[in-house]
Amino acid sequence: MPVLFRYLAREIYGATALVLVAFLGLFMFFDFINELEDVGKGGYGVAQAAVYVLLILPGRVYELLPVAVLIGSLYGLTSLARHSEITVMRASGLSTARMLRMLGLIGSVFVVLTFVMGEYVAPPAESAAQQWKLTATQSAVSQQLRSGLWVKEGDQVINVRTMHPDRTLERARVYTFDENYALVSLAEAKRGVYDADGRWRLLEVSRTNFLGERTEVERLDEIEWRSELTPEVLSVLMVVPERMSVGNLWAYSEHLRENKQNADRYEIALWKKLSYPFAALVMLALALPFSFTHDRMGGVSVKVFVGVMLGVGFHLLNGLFSSLGVINAWAPPLAALTPSLIFLAAAAVMLHLVDRR
Repeated sequence: MPVLFRYLAREIYGATALVLVAFLGLFMFFDFINELEDVGKGGYGVAQAAVYVLLILPGRVYELLPVAVLIGSLYGLTSLARHSEITVMRASGLSTARMLRMLGLIGSVFVVLTFVMGEYVAPPAESAAQQWKLTATQSAVSQQLRSGLWVKEGDQVINVRTMHPDRTLERARVYTFDENYALVSLAEAKRGVYDADGRWRLLEVSRTNFLGERTEVERLDEIEWRSELTPEVLSVLMVVPERMSVGNLWAYSEHLRENKQNADRYEIALWKKLSYPFAALVMLALALPFSFTHDRMGGVSVKVFVGVMLGVGFHLLNGLFSSLGVINAWAPPLAALTPSLIFLAAAAVMLHLVDRR
């Protein structure tokens, strides 16, 4: 059995690696073409665009790995079936359950690889890519709203107009309210710098205090602002939720919930981050029924085409259910797990039908 396991693993790993490299080459080409629109802005040239495409490559690996596992394993297993090797294995007493267990062990490598890429490699690489591009184009980071980013924290509402690649703030406002939601003060700072001891220093501050029927304006060189909004949390300005790490997603979701704000998008992204690595196991289970069918029911090329269509469908369903979950306020686990559960159910039905023949 160890010999058979190593043989299957070599076939699946080799085919998956080949498919993944092909996909990455294709996506790198399209990403580079897309970046040509920004070439010429500031110091952003062709070389800078190439570096940016390389920096976002780990994120592409994370996104495409389950799809590559499906197509690669489907190609590898159907190639074995075409040479009647799967038939010999089954005639020698290899049951479907045992085959699934071996595929599960093989797939565990993909699970670990997907998790490591999504948690430890892709998020910092994505952040570095955004900083690289923003620095090269001599631009700053801001939200789509003209007024910038708005965040509620306790009795304060913070508005950050701009965040630079070095994580310094520009034109920050801090609105402070009392228990009756009446505005107590408004502090406007030209710049904000985060200290190593966990506090923000707001520089060149103009603070207006609302004292009943009169107001009082103070001019201050600097004020201290202690907040849970670290530069890492504010990095949501630069990295979309799907590319953030589990730790940052959890921290920002908690921050939103504590301040009674909608955290659905980040909670769905968190559940997807936790469940997505196991999609590789679902893809292996889905590929197995195709290897049990005879050549006359479809050649290798036809089955690979079906695998491509299934992979594209899985990728689209993941995005669709995430958006539907946010729009319809679905439970985050439901929105994140449904695509994988649909494909797992399809694999179970197909295996059942194949075993009955």
